[in-house]
Amino acid sequence: MAESNFVDYVKVCCRTGKGGAGSSHLHRDKRTAMGGPDGGDGGRGGHIILRGNKQLWTLLHLKYRKHIIAADGKPGEGGLRSGAFGKDEILEVPLGTVARHSETNEILFEITEDGEEKILLSGGRGGLGNNHFKTPSKQTPRYSQPGEPGKEEWMILELKVLADVGLVGFPNAGKSTLLSVVSAAKPEIADYPFTTMVPNLGIVPYRDYKSFVMADIPGIIEGAAEGRGLGLRFLKHIERNSLLLFLVPADAADLKKEYEILHEELRKFNPELLHKQRILAISKADMLDAELMEEMRATLPTDIPHMFISSVSGYNIQQLKDTIWKVLNEE
Repeated sequence: MAESNFVDYVKVCCRTGKGGAGSSHLHRDKRTAMGGPDGGDGGRGGHIILRGNKQLWTLLHLKYRKHIIAADGKPGEGGLRSGAFGKDEILEVPLGTVARHSETNEILFEITEDGEEKILLSGGRGGLGNNHFKTPSKQTPRYSQPGEPGKEEWMILELKVLADVGLVGFPNAGKSTLLSVVSAAKPEIADYPFTTMVPNLGIVPYRDYKSFVMADIPGIIEGAAEGRGLGLRFLKHIERNSLLLFLVPADAADLKKEYEILHEELRKFNPELLHKQRILAISKADMLDAELMEEMRATLPTDIPHMFISSVSGYNIQQLKDTIWKVLNEE
């Protein structure tokens, strides 16, 4: 996916349709000169609805569509005929889209399933026809309700990537290389920090035609939870991952300290992230021998499963996939 094509945040102005007016019609035909009320109700205004679409991975299609306008409801007619509903405006969004009110920042709902539909902003109700207002003492009311006006609000749609496994690490830790090896994803890879500027998703094939989804999330820098760099924008994508795979390169000055910094950034951003399952992988292990691995193993944290891997040589890649699958499917 091209960098410029990944959009995970849009702000749109939503205007729903106004309800149609109720009818004040009185029944008349060739046999009836003074009939009773038979005004129908007005139709409701069109809603603005979000619908989940698993084929979408970005909000790019909404980036330049700043105004979403639904149709008005039609007025009621005589003969108790109700007006037609205004046409709903349905916005297809990727799974993991969160809807928020722009002024209050209140989270309204999130879309997590394919085909799931939720009303982002409701249309105005149609007015009642005069048939609803007849009474024994007033049998021919000549008034009806107007339709409710539509609503106009600015809304924020924010995408949080849905994946089984999220790769967490500093820039240049080898996350993109690992994703390119275990899946068919082709992220941009180069030997300098911040090559990855947008999340990349890859489907990782496993034994017996099974698979899981892995997300290469742009590298974290120290202070990301305070908003340094693009930290906050990228940390939100980690919230939706079932398992966090911490990647620390073997040539790091202090493996344990680097893991602890990543751990602390997640804690400061959202303490609930620490309840997720975690695995620590030491990447670029092709530069190590068995003796050096044993020395380094003694310095690693003991509260998290760990292993040495190499995306270049394929060392322990299958074992990593086995461990991930086991953790994902634990009760």
